[in-house]
Amino acid sequence: MSSHSVPHSNPVKYNHPTSQPNGLGTPIVLTIAGSDSGGGAGIQADIKAISATGGFACSAITAITSQNTLGVAAIFPIPLDHVKSQLDAVFSDIKITAVKIGMLADSSIINTVADTLRQYRPKFIVLDPVMIATSGDLLLQESAINTLKQTLFPLVDIITPNLPEAAALTGLPRPTNEDEMLAMVPTLRALGASCILLKGGHLDDQEESLDLLITATTVERLSAPRIHTKNTHGTGCTLSSAMTSYLAQGYSLLDAVHLAKSYISQAIKHADQLHIGQGHGPVNHFFALHQDGSTQ
Repeated sequence: MSSHSVPHSNPVKYNHPTSQPNGLGTPIVLTIAGSDSGGGAGIQADIKAISATGGFACSAITAITSQNTLGVAAIFPIPLDHVKSQLDAVFSDIKITAVKIGMLADSSIINTVADTLRQYRPKFIVLDPVMIATSGDLLLQESAINTLKQTLFPLVDIITPNLPEAAALTGLPRPTNEDEMLAMVPTLRALGASCILLKGGHLDDQEESLDLLITATTVERLSAPRIHTKNTHGTGCTLSSAMTSYLAQGYSLLDAVHLAKSYISQAIKHADQLHIGQGHGPVNHFFALHQDGSTQ
């Protein structure tokens, strides 16, 4: 299928899975990311999303941000030896099925994480190339972008860039419509990742929230109705973490992507039920707890 022959997908409704497809035991996910003191993104969002979708979350913190709904005030990278010791502590004792990687801050941390993943070889790795916060703040040093591409992309099952991140990775202009997203596909494929979920949430003038699931030979169009809210802090962290949780539960990559897309759509839809901060508030990770008095 060519990059311009894209099947249209109908919006899907989120249904919380009631059982793992393959009976794999406790689905354990390790998130490697930065801490968001405001609780809406980063490690905090990852743990919420993994828990809400049926996984058990472990964590290794790469950086501590001073952050709230208005922006990022400061970033403190965790010393490399402690990043490594966190990873070793978790992998040496706990059977990690899937790993989600978020904010890595600099080249040294990227290399440390890559070396550790080669050592322990988890079954699934999802990389959210966190570079730019919802507020516009830069979360990855520009010098580290090439390190990310060269060192981590060959190791992962899927990367999940949004449009500004895709532009930073490819050097192409940020897409402003679906045709420009499609035109970016060959360059994204050339980055070396097995699969790419190109997220179109930044196309604010569209009536749908469109993502493109890109493999070596296909492009699938995933759409959901656009929810008009300013409370979208942590959407990328939440989507990639939910996807990793579903992979750990035994779902195929395609099913995991669809379930995660449906989950984040509902988390955004119910975001305004929360009243957090004065800026871009978080999505509602635990919306299912408040629907019809049940957890399903």
